[in-house]
Amino acid sequence: MTDACFYGLFETEGGFAAIGWNVNGVTALRLPASNPHEAEWALLRRLPDAQLVSPPPQVRAVIEDARRYFAGERVDFGQVPVDLGTQRPFFERVYAAVRQLGWGETATYGAIARLLDAGPESARAVGQAMASNPVPLIIPCHRVTAANGQIGGFSAPGGSSSKAHMLGLEGVEVRDGIVTRNVAQLAMGF
Repeated sequence: MTDACFYGLFETEGGFAAIGWNVNGVTALRLPASNPHEAEWALLRRLPDAQLVSPPPQVRAVIEDARRYFAGERVDFGQVPVDLGTQRPFFERVYAAVRQLGWGETATYGAIARLLDAGPESARAVGQAMASNPVPLIIPCHRVTAANGQIGGFSAPGGSSSKAHMLGLEGVEVRDGIVTRNVAQLAMGF
């Protein structure tokens, strides 16, 4: 990650969000919170030296896509350039794998570990990577669920209910914290 980091705040139908970037790409994204101060505080914990500025066109495009996403439109963030800084090698692999999950697709922590040829004990490390994800939504950690159909935890504002809401926007049915219907998940064998 380069030294000069910037950030902006924006409102979505889900609340107030924050985005950080540098010359290489998006460095941080904070999912909607109830007020702009909470979103800003969450972002500045990750990027304490970032400067609040008006976003350049490529970042404005990501902001507009995030607004559309939280309005329920199908959006693909797969081509958004990111700069995650220095990450543990396993986390880098996890992020790359999870970024391949499309709209409405889910996979379990264990399935991601297996995909990376890691043992079942690595499912916990996949969960740690998801909890540390600097750019949720762009790297769609909300699409990674626990075993037995449970949606698992979520470190964004609102916790698991936010995760369930985001999955619901994508057509994944969640009841009482359990994924009850997801055709993409069944088709992929995850």
